[in-house]
Amino acid sequence: MAEKEALLVQKAYEEIEKNKVLVENDPYRLNYHLMPPVGLLNDPNGLVQYKGSYHVFYQWNPFETAHGAKFWGHYSSRDMVHWREEPIALAPSEWYERNGCYSGSAVEWEGKLYLFYTGNVKLDDGTRETYQCVAVSGDGVHFEKKGPVLKLPEGYTAHFRDPKVWWKDGRWYMVIGAQTLNGKGATVLFSSDNLLSWTETGLIAGDGMNGLSDFGYMWECPDLIRLSGKDVLLVSPQGLDPSGHFYNNLFQSGYFVGQLDYETAQFMHGTFTELDRGFDFYAPQTFVDDKGRTILYGWMGITDENEPHQPTLANRWVHALTIPRELNLRGEKVYQRPIDELSMLRKNRIEYKDAELAGPATEFNGVKGKSVELLLDTMRVEFGGFRIRFRGEAELFYDSDKREISLIRKNFKSGEPERRTCEISGLSQLRIYMDNSSLEVFVNEGEEVFSARYFPKPENETIIFYGMGNFSLAKWDLEKMSIERYNFQRGAL
Repeated sequence: MAEKEALLVQKAYEEIEKNKVLVENDPYRLNYHLMPPVGLLNDPNGLVQYKGSYHVFYQWNPFETAHGAKFWGHYSSRDMVHWREEPIALAPSEWYERNGCYSGSAVEWEGKLYLFYTGNVKLDDGTRETYQCVAVSGDGVHFEKKGPVLKLPEGYTAHFRDPKVWWKDGRWYMVIGAQTLNGKGATVLFSSDNLLSWTETGLIAGDGMNGLSDFGYMWECPDLIRLSGKDVLLVSPQGLDPSGHFYNNLFQSGYFVGQLDYETAQFMHGTFTELDRGFDFYAPQTFVDDKGRTILYGWMGITDENEPHQPTLANRWVHALTIPRELNLRGEKVYQRPIDELSMLRKNRIEYKDAELAGPATEFNGVKGKSVELLLDTMRVEFGGFRIRFRGEAELFYDSDKREISLIRKNFKSGEPERRTCEISGLSQLRIYMDNSSLEVFVNEGEEVFSARYFPKPENETIIFYGMGNFSLAKWDLEKMSIERYNFQRGAL
């Protein structure tokens, strides 16, 4: 490790140690989500299974609860429940990354782990440079930077980032999020024989292609995956205007389903579908594990005007990742379901095989808590509506007449109620993951998902049901997942 990088890493570790008590005593600290040890977390990066372990890297500013020159933090696990905090993977120490080691991905090749990421450079005159870079490891923990492997090609602005790399039919491929010279968001495909020399194949999707118009000024964090024999392009477009119940966050994340011709870079696809209908979800990334599952993590946050008003900033940290979700394609729809391993956290099961509602507020004995999983199945809703109120701070409401489901919470800045809504064909099942300051709601086996941060009074554990109808109800308390902390003073755990 170069001297400048070592100094940056040491400074970050000192920041962790200085704020350790403040961070860990925050009542809004989450129990079963990956979070930064201090500072700001955003995009999940480098998701991979390597030598039997799952690796999750993440964008991280250890020095502020604001966006700045990003590091890559790093966790590893054998089961995505019991975690180990690894040494810092990347710090912005070199000329080609001096303003941040931005988002990217990871692949294994010939026994080594390769991290691809964007080196962000902001010059003194205000202009920007961007470099796609690589770092290599033989143990999955300690990385040697190899520097840029792809400079900015013609036809794009310096908003050109977030490489996602994969192997197909004897060749490596990479997609990058881009902005064209006329200010349009796009996804660009490259190919390589050796991971170090890359050739542009062409634009595969973007504003002005395949019938899209006015579809964003920048497309971030592309990810091309294969589900049920179809190609699915995940992307996070910036600059979409709200349209009814759609695109109501500042930035969006969603997908196109189609077929990619790798030779011609022609990607014929359908409409854009949002992956998550809640308030806090952005920059998702996937990987395929040795069981053949396509697993997604997202950033359970977003950069908007509410970000500086989250109460955890006072305790020197902000944001988290979502729980890991397995993806499947049914027709043209991506379904998301929590991975099975999360059931290892369950304890204290309470079950009501025929829970009945008769209008007024109903509380079921034992159905309360801060860190809880709820399963409502075989649901039958009568006379217009059904709602659940979570700890006095958020509410899930199903309007059976309109066939709309909404998540409502208090706005962090104003304190006024705000909502996100989507249409569904009917309501048969809800699986809800509550944590100390988060909600993830999976509707109808993951047909729709709502993710959100919320900040109830820490002592409030109530879960209250309203409406007419009946359902089976199961509730589990969820234990805190274990994280073995890295001892930077000894340089080892």
